[in-house]
Amino acid sequence: MMKPDIKLVALDMDGTLLNRAGEISEENRKAIKEAEDQGAFVVLSTGRSYATCSDFAKSMSLRSYLITVNGSEIYDNQGKLVERNIVDTESIQWMWELSQKHGTHFWAIACDKIYRAEMPERINDSEWLKFGFDTEDEATRQIIMDELVARGNLEISNSSPTNIEVNAFGVNKAKAIELVCSLLNITMDQVMAVGDSLNDLAMISEAKMGVAMGNAQTVVKEKADWVTATNEEDGVAKAIRKWVLSN
Repeated sequence: MMKPDIKLVALDMDGTLLNRAGEISEENRKAIKEAEDQGAFVVLSTGRSYATCSDFAKSMSLRSYLITVNGSEIYDNQGKLVERNIVDTESIQWMWELSQKHGTHFWAIACDKIYRAEMPERINDSEWLKFGFDTEDEATRQIIMDELVARGNLEISNSSPTNIEVNAFGVNKAKAIELVCSLLNITMDQVMAVGDSLNDLAMISEAKMGVAMGNAQTVVKEKADWVTATNEEDGVAKAIRKWVLSN
C-alpha cells in the first residue's frame, strides 16, 4: 500500500496512546512531535472527559483540537468549547436504573462532573454527555446491550471488553473528526486514526488509514487497514513512523 498524504493523526488514549501505567511513552512523544514538526495535526480522540485528558494534550503542546467523550465535545487548543452533544436526561435516568437493576458498576459524565459511585438526587438538573456500564458477567452485559439497542435512540460502543459506553444517537469519534477536518480545511482522505475498542471503530473505518493496536479487540483489527504493535510496545509511534513521517 502506498503511503497516503496524512495531514491529521487521530489518537485514542486508553489502550492506545497510553500504556498500562496510564503514561505516554517517550517513543510515542517523540513520534508525535516529529509528525507535528512535519506539519501534521495530532488530535486526541478519546472517551475521556476534557478534565481527564487535557493535561496530556498540554504536555505534548498539541496545536490542534481535542475530541472528548467519544465525540460528545470538541475543544480547540485554547480550551474553548467548539461543539457539545447532550444525552437526554430521561435516557440517563433510565440507564442508571438499568445499572442498578442488574447490579453493574457505572459511570456517568455530566458537563461539570464525573459520577461513579452515586448519582445526584436531581438528575434533571445536570446536562449529560455519556453513561457507562461495566460488568465482568457476559450474560448481564448482553441483556443490557439488548435493552439499549431496543430503545433505539442511543449510540452504543465500548472502551474495553467488559464495558458499554452510551452517547447521544449519531455521536461518535468519526463525526467529530469530520468536523475538525472541515475546520482545518482537510478531508478524511488525509486522516490516520488509531485505536483499540468499539468506540474507535467508526473513525478507523472512515479514515484513509485506519490502524488497530496490537492489543485491540478482534472486530477492530478486522476493520482496520493495518495493525500496529501494542500500547506497551509504542504502537502509536510505529504507526506514525510507517504511515505519516517522510522517509
